[in-house]
Amino acid sequence: METAEIVPVSVYTEMTPNPETMKFVTNKILLLDNYVEFKDIESATDSPLAIELFAFPFVKGVFFMNNFVTVTKDTSADWMEISIPIKDFLKNYFDEGKAVFSTNFKLEKPVEEKSISTSENETEIVSKIKEMLENYIKPAVEMDGGAIQFKSFNAGKVSLLLQGSCSGCPSSTITLKAGIEGLLKRMIPEVQEVVAEAE
Repeated sequence: METAEIVPVSVYTEMTPNPETMKFVTNKILLLDNYVEFKDIESATDSPLAIELFAFPFVKGVFFMNNFVTVTKDTSADWMEISIPIKDFLKNYFDEGKAVFSTNFKLEKPVEEKSISTSENETEIVSKIKEMLENYIKPAVEMDGGAIQFKSFNAGKVSLLLQGSCSGCPSSTITLKAGIEGLLKRMIPEVQEVVAEAE
């Protein structure tokens, strides 16, 4: 009789461009092809793991995507002191087989705003923008422990929502302007500006 082999859970850390966030990567899928962000313990009622992470006094945000969790700390804490306790906590949590989300958890897929103009030309521009985001920008943002979502396109202005490590990151403005805006303007002449929108 064969017994199923139990694969030990591994957790490793990756720094992100945001000095206040760290990415904890595991060999276990937490939330496939989607993401969710909790900015405080009150919003985390359907995630036992997020609630336990918020029990650490320095944790200010928790972001889940695919096989990683990005933790945002307050400025007074030092990653040199807190990254190993968080990593050990996560490894034990996963080893014990505890649930990341409760059975009540329903992920509301963010509704992307329609562009104000609905001309055929405008719709073609929006699909080009989304394609560029999907193929070139999202993978890079995800590697940094964050997510980016298209919100709207109107009169040459693209509005995006930044989450995870990108939210509140000092270098996100540079990434947004030099990286994303530069790329979109080069590839799609109708784009004049890219801005980050608050949730």
